[in-house]
Amino acid sequence: MRHSKLMPEVNAGSMADIAFLLLIFFLVTATISSDEGINRVLPEECPPGIDCSSPTIERNVLKIIINNDDEIMVGNQIVPIEALKNTTKNFIDNNGDDTCDYCNGEKLSMASENPTKVAISLQTGQQTSYKRFIEVQNELSKAYYELRNNYSEQVLKKPSGNLTKDELKKVKEAYPFTLIETENN
Repeated sequence: MRHSKLMPEVNAGSMADIAFLLLIFFLVTATISSDEGINRVLPEECPPGIDCSSPTIERNVLKIIINNDDEIMVGNQIVPIEALKNTTKNFIDNNGDDTCDYCNGEKLSMASENPTKVAISLQTGQQTSYKRFIEVQNELSKAYYELRNNYSEQVLKKPSGNLTKDELKKVKEAYPFTLIETENN
């Protein structure tokens, strides 16, 4: 009997091709999570030579300040995050009746003239946490979502998910989301 000392070989030439194909397969099929930001549509750039500033009456500006301790102030009152949505809704959609009830039933003289004229001023401190900033942004978005949803159901007699592009435009014109962000120095 004769024993050969040669070991059988596996052709490894195509192994690189297989590994490359597997790599491509996983890159194409795998989902790569991406960072998400705040979904906002920025205004168009003002054409040169045209004054695009719109006069804003102080009464129509809801001033929200997040201080360095992450406390939220609306006007001169500290407001809990849980009350911010309703405070914002009352300010925007009060038909100018000059009352806003929140925070232990206190009434403040806060009323916009009309929802189409409202601007929300959000001022943050240098030490304001990103988490608090996002929480405030979420509450503001919820307020506008609820106002727009109510308008859709009451005025257009349709749920907001079934609106046409023209109807959606009407809803956004009735409750435009104008946000002015500044940082406290």
